[in-house]
Amino acid sequence: MKWSKKSWKKVIIFVDNSGADIILGIILPFARELLRRGSQVILAANYLPSLNDVTYAELIKIISKLKDEEGRLVGVGTSNLLIANSGNDLPVIDLTRVSQELGNLANDLDLVILEGMGRGIETNLYAQFKCDSLKIAMVEHPEVTEFLGSRFYDCVIKYDEV
Repeated sequence: MKWSKKSWKKVIIFVDNSGADIILGIILPFARELLRRGSQVILAANYLPSLNDVTYAELIKIISKLKDEEGRLVGVGTSNLLIANSGNDLPVIDLTRVSQELGNLANDLDLVILEGMGRGIETNLYAQFKCDSLKIAMVEHPEVTEFLGSRFYDCVIKYDEV
């Protein structure tokens, strides 16, 4: 893929599910790989619980437990890793209504990643950004399968380059 050789200075990842999804799907290895390539990575999580989404407070604890004695995340430095409160409490997200903290951090982004069906498909699949964007999700609802003409558990990956 064309984007696999591209590097971004500043990336925001709107994270989704808690548990194995957050540890194996986004943080390990995806966010680690971006950090390894020199990107500043902002992980944005819901402020309050919604369905099985990881919260801001939970994400801070998870990252802390995954770091080794030297503060590294499986061999990768974390000085460029930030965890932010999205200001959201829903499985979908209106990007015009994020927390002030996240709004300030979002200046000069090179890549926005929206993970999960609510954030990546239902509310932002066709959103246009001033930077590159990646929407990643698994189709899990009948209305969404009908809208997309897909099947249950199909994966959607939509990369838009600016």
